[in-house]
Amino acid sequence: MRIRENSNGRPINVLLILADQHRSDCLGAYGNKDVYTPNIDSLAHDGMLFENCFCTSPLCTPSRYSMLTSLYAHQHRGWSNYATLSSGFSTFARALRKKGYSTKAVGKMHFAPTYLDVGFDELVLAEQNGPGRYEDDYHRYLKRKGLVDAIDLMDQVEEYRADAPAHYWESFGALESNLSDEDYSTTWIGEQAISAIEKWGETGNLLMVGFIKPHHPYDAPAEWNQMYDPDDLTVLPGWIESCLEQDLRKHPGTFPHTELTISKLRKVMAYYYASITQIDFHVGRMIKMLKEKNMYDNTMIIYTSDHGEYLGFHHLLVKKNYMYDPLVKIPLIIKYPDQQLAGTRSEALVTNLDIAPTILHQAGCPSDELMQGKDLLT
Repeated sequence: MRIRENSNGRPINVLLILADQHRSDCLGAYGNKDVYTPNIDSLAHDGMLFENCFCTSPLCTPSRYSMLTSLYAHQHRGWSNYATLSSGFSTFARALRKKGYSTKAVGKMHFAPTYLDVGFDELVLAEQNGPGRYEDDYHRYLKRKGLVDAIDLMDQVEEYRADAPAHYWESFGALESNLSDEDYSTTWIGEQAISAIEKWGETGNLLMVGFIKPHHPYDAPAEWNQMYDPDDLTVLPGWIESCLEQDLRKHPGTFPHTELTISKLRKVMAYYYASITQIDFHVGRMIKMLKEKNMYDNTMIIYTSDHGEYLGFHHLLVKKNYMYDPLVKIPLIIKYPDQQLAGTRSEALVTNLDIAPTILHQAGCPSDELMQGKDLLT
């Protein structure tokens, strides 16, 4: 089967943008009036927004493998953040590469091993948890400059977290990054994405861009974390004044849930929103580059996340508890080629299993018979 073309006879390109731990109602397009996300919102204006999309596992690696394969975790067997994915499983990246696409991924992928071949011709990585942060491209970049992402290191590596200072715990990880905007992961990933799009040719292209943020720690650099006044923010639905016993029995919290207060939550929200707005800025740069190359119309752009974040729901923060909606409900915005279904919203119950079949259908590739998801355009 040849690569599918759009109405102008040009191959369809795919740009998949994956944030990490992005709660679905923390976008302007989803009705949040506090967070500033004009560029992601513009994708919803030009495409379709799914109001009820859920991940199949609220853990980074299993969710990502499910998105790639359109299989549940019990099928692909990647249960944890340290699990690998068998080369025998079909992924949308492998299918597109087989059909002649140039396939590349930049940013956070959370694979095991770090540079696992799931169908991308090239991987330029910025990892956060596990062995990836010791061997990826981003941390090699920091090392060459004599820099360390100190707050992220303290948050993600157990040996450092055990000795973290009091202000880290008191702030629930909402601290200004020690890195400049230039050296911060979001900017570095954004630069890699722009560089990749600049090199796109007339054949079909797949680019997956994985941002580390807004995953904790909530440590946006100074230029961004000053954007939001915590006192101006509206606490999201689901906050209660104290923790439920059933939730505390399930998990006491990455940060102690019982010590979370409204004022501390608002500061976390301000930094969390800052990270989202920083991502949005780089999404805007990608959109601008595509338009300059006259490729926007024939590019399918997807914005989504691997899982959500409690952000105060039930007096909880981060994840590692029951699968309440804020944790498993994720944003999903699809800007189709030629702006099909522009400005529409769907209330259908969908999951991240549906992303792979939807991509493959647009590219003119058949879905693997084992894939559990469905094409969202049909």
